[in-house]
Parts: sequence; structure tokens; C-alpha cells
Amino acid sequence: MERKGKKEKIIAAYLWSAPSLLLILLIVVFPIIYTGYISLTNMNVYHWFDYEIIGLENYKDALLVFDSGFLQALVLTVVWTAVNMVAQLVIAFFLASLLNLPGLRLRNLYKTLLIFPWAMPGYVSILLWKTGMFNSQFGLLNQWLVKWGLEPVGWLSKDALAFFCCTVVNLWLALPFMITIIDGALQSVDKCFYESALLEGAGWTARTRYITIPMIRPIIAPSVVITIFTTFKQFDVIYLLTQQAGGKTGAHIHTILTYAYENAFITNNYGYSSAVSILIFAMLILFSCLTGRKGKEEA
Repeated sequence: MERKGKKEKIIAAYLWSAPSLLLILLIVVFPIIYTGYISLTNMNVYHWFDYEIIGLENYKDALLVFDSGFLQALVLTVVWTAVNMVAQLVIAFFLASLLNLPGLRLRNLYKTLLIFPWAMPGYVSILLWKTGMFNSQFGLLNQWLVKWGLEPVGWLSKDALAFFCCTVVNLWLALPFMITIIDGALQSVDKCFYESALLEGAGWTARTRYITIPMIRPIIAPSVVITIFTTFKQFDVIYLLTQQAGGKTGAHIHTILTYAYENAFITNNYGYSSAVSILIFAMLILFSCLTGRKGKEEA
């Protein structure tokens, strides 16, 4: 009887969960499976309905053909992620430390101002930076340069300079989150540790290295992982600033997501773009597994 009752409870649980499971199947699992199927075909603008199965040819083109552009986009994505992650941690730690200085006045006002970029819609912020700051004719930066007797600069027309500008905008959007996390982590550190360190004659560098960073590392580690994920698959900043249809600036910088988008919706090479998307999905899953295993080992 007990076994029968347990089985009925399990069946009832699955029946209650069936609508949610079906929804997840339709909007998550099915698109992944279908994308994987399309990645094995030659579907493109010339083969809308008469596409054929070509096996792993799209994956070979992406991974083994250097001129395909995927490897360059992958390298740029790794550099983009590393630069933004390091800059976010350093700047956010510095600003959060200033916010926690003893006797700081108007602390709440500063926190409100620092979190303001996070409250604005990303699309609006990016386009404001593009038209209001980086515009070659009417942008504020070039107006300042002209007033100082300097030549205007095409901020988004060259690859290296455009990469720097995209990094600045991404920091503007992402720093409030990291500042908030580090600020909360700093407030959780017991002040007794610092008092003991001061009695021992430890300076700011020693206190930061041996007390602050070890104490806040477990708190900010999940935020760092989340930020790495979001930065790695960043699309809107680079696309809207440099690659937007009808508003290209001349720079040719691509992350793997903008590269996949261009192949799918500009050149209409859906088979190849699907293969790139599956590779991105596999990379994210692999990174998730590695970070999860590392977290368990540390725990």
C-alpha cells in the first residue's frame, strides 16, 4: 500500500509539473535541438527549402578555416571578457573602498549616483553614448577637442579605438552591479580584524591583501562568474556602437555573438550560423561545469 501511495504521489507531481515541463521543452529544449539540426545542413539564402545534410562541414569551416572569421572573433571575445572583467574588479573595488571610508559624508547620494547607469535601459544608454559622446561631428568629446584646438577623432571608425570605446560603455553599464556587490561584501568584514592589523603596524596594502580580499572573495566569486558569462556573450554594446545595420561606423570588431548574428541575418547563412551558435553553447556549458566543479572543491 505504501509503495502504491508513493507511486501515485510521483504521478501526481509529474501531472502538476507537466504544463511547466512542456513550456520548457517548447521554448528551451526544442530550439537548441533544432539549431543543432540546422547546423548540420547547408541552409542559406540559396537553399531555403532544398537544403541538404552536410554533416560537420560547418563546424570544420568555423574551427579549421582561419579566414572564416570565427577564430578571430573567439580571440577577441576572450580578450574582451578578460579586459572588462579585470577593469570591473579593480575599479569597483577602488570605488567601493572609497564609499566605505570612515566619516564619508553623503554616502547614500554617491551610491545612488553610481547605480544610476544600471537603472537606465541598456539600449538607451548605448545609443546616448554613440550619438552624444562618440559622434564624429556632434559628439561632446570632439567638441571639446575642437575647443582645445585639436582635430576631431573618429572614435568608432578604427578597430582599436572602437574596442576601447565599447569597453568604456560596457564598464558604464556593468560597474554599478559590481560596486554594489563589493560594497556589501566590504561592510560584512568584521572591523576587529582591521583594528588588530593596525595594532600590528600593518599598512593599507597589507590589510587589503591579507584581510579584505580573502574575506570578500567567497561573497563576490558568484558575481564574478555571472559577470564573466554576461560579458562573454555580450552583444548589444558592440553591435549597437559599431555594427548596427544602417549605422556602421567603419570598425570591424566582432565577438562570437555579433559574428553569429551577421552570418544569420546579414549573409543569411543559417547552417553556418547555427554551428557557431552550438559552439558558443558548448563553450558556456563547459565553463559552467568547470566553475561548478571548482566551487565544490573549494567548499
